Amino acid sequence: MATTAELFEEPFVADEYIERLVWRTPGGGSRGGPEAFDPKRLLEEFVNHIQELQIMDERIQRKVEKLEQQCQKEAKEFAKKVQELQKSNQIKEAADIIQKLHLIAQELPFDRFSEVKSKIASKYHDLECQLIQEFTSAQRRGEISRMREVAAVLLHFKGYSHCVDVYIKQCQEGAYLRNDIFEDAAILCQRVNKQVGDIFSNPETVLAKLIQNVFEIKLQSFVKDQLEECRKSDAEQYLKNLYDIYTRTTHLSSKLMEFNLGTDKQTFLSKLIKSIFLSYLENYIEVETGYLKSRSAMILQRYYDSKNHQKRSIGTGGIQDLKERIRQRTNLPLGPSIDTHGETFLSQEVVVNLLQETKHAFERCHRLSDPSDLPRNAFRIFTILVEFLCIEHIDYALETGLAGIPSSDSRNANLYFLDVVQQANTIFHLFDKQFNDHLMPLISSSPKLSECLQKKKEIIEQMEMKLDTGIDRTLNCMIGQMKHILAAEQKKTDFKPEDENNVLIQYTNACVKVCAYVRKQVEKIKNSMDGKNVDTVLMELGVRFHRLIYEHLQQYSYSCMGGMLAICDVAEYRKCAKDFKIPLVLQLFDTLHALCNLLVVAPDNLKQVCSGEQLANLDKNILHSFVQLRADYRSARLARHFS
Repeated sequence: MATTAELFEEPFVADEYIERLVWRTPGGGSRGGPEAFDPKRLLEEFVNHIQELQIMDERIQRKVEKLEQQCQKEAKEFAKKVQELQKSNQIKEAADIIQKLHLIAQELPFDRFSEVKSKIASKYHDLECQLIQEFTSAQRRGEISRMREVAAVLLHFKGYSHCVDVYIKQCQEGAYLRNDIFEDAAILCQRVNKQVGDIFSNPETVLAKLIQNVFEIKLQSFVKDQLEECRKSDAEQYLKNLYDIYTRTTHLSSKLMEFNLGTDKQTFLSKLIKSIFLSYLENYIEVETGYLKSRSAMILQRYYDSKNHQKRSIGTGGIQDLKERIRQRTNLPLGPSIDTHGETFLSQEVVVNLLQETKHAFERCHRLSDPSDLPRNAFRIFTILVEFLCIEHIDYALETGLAGIPSSDSRNANLYFLDVVQQANTIFHLFDKQFNDHLMPLISSSPKLSECLQKKKEIIEQMEMKLDTGIDRTLNCMIGQMKHILAAEQKKTDFKPEDENNVLIQYTNACVKVCAYVRKQVEKIKNSMDGKNVDTVLMELGVRFHRLIYEHLQQYSYSCMGGMLAICDVAEYRKCAKDFKIPLVLQLFDTLHALCNLLVVAPDNLKQVCSGEQLANLDKNILHSFVQLRADYRSARLARHFS
């Protein structure tokens, strides 16, 4: 076939073509050629060549037909494009003409040209509708360039805004397929933001109108569905939904701030948010405080019910105030003591629940309050926390604890007030932390700051005053308990035994029991308080403990062996005082131990001992009072040495 193709030359001449074929065929030459003429072989060559030409002809024909079809198709497409371009141009031309006619018609008097004006208006309207329909179709086909052309033509028509509305409506079709309307809206706006500049000459205006449409229709409908039903029936769910939806709306607004929406997009977006939430935000704080009060009351009531406890009414007014002032000044227990059975009526779980509810309220307040109302709203939430946590729970527990402290002369009294102190201190720390972490940021730059600080100061001072009163009365009870132990266990014969020669030099049974009791109370105080409060209370207890032992020792007369026993007791008391780790208390017992030496020292050495380092600075009457306790004080020899 390749050989056949080589025989063709331009221009084609049939005789020359056959001549070339003959000469190329062996045996096809003349009789005088190198090879003998072979007519059969030449005939055979002609037959084969004719077949090859037929096959070639068929192939070429098929190729020609294919090329003709392709050419016809391209010609149709070209014709269509030309037609579309012509049509497009006729639209632009027609639009330009009708636009000018419309403007001219505005100047014509109606009475003379009413029919002309009507026809122009009708043509104007029809053409406008055609353009909008063309824009709609182009948008559905995704033909951005065609949309841009039509939008440019419509720009000078009254229906241009309708073109924008159509675009906004159609670009939202199928945009809300997820369960997250905020994410859908963000993705939609991002997509349109990339596209709108290729279609409209004022893309920022179109995008802003889309966002307005999303907010005022889609989001507003969503907000209403989520809030209206629970608004009347479930305050807790309503507040949670409001906070969540408002937060997600503001986050969406932050994303939209990245786009070009015109001059003041911050104000534009803020107004959209306000238009959706205004009816919910204008009375937000009333719903918040109402819910917080009822929730806090329920938390407290549930706790007291679990304790099967009916809250006592803590009176206010003239009589109660008078009792309180008397109690603070005299430390007298007014009214009968109440047996609390060891219950402090303070619950860390209750406190955590109240603080958690208040924390959520502060968070919602921060997000949902107008900036000008924020400090005032935060203060209202704080006052509710003070009412239910500080007054209804802590103060009630302190009052109940104070009423449960027995009188100082009660025997075997159970002192639970220190447990109240321990829990109250923990609660104060939690209360103070929430004040600093969640309230302060909301009021730090407003006049409400000083008001909140003052209210907090008053509450804490009031609590501390009651704690101090309770601790003081508890210490009195401890001292009273020690008195009972000493009165029951200490005998006169302990320090003036009948048989001086049969006495074991060791501390007395009363001393053992008192020291055991004191060590237990010291440990309890250390566990109940922290910081300097521990040292302050232990110092007070130590001083009272020393005074009790000092006065107790003054009640007895001491023989020589009895004096040795007293020294042993005081040495044990001093060892107990070391547990206080308060220098003053240890110094007092060191001095008392030195004074007890006056009970056993030889008469000739009294003056020397009294002038020693530990006793030299004491009042002479104190020294004399201890010397007088000696059984041999009446002897002339002792009196002479001490005079």
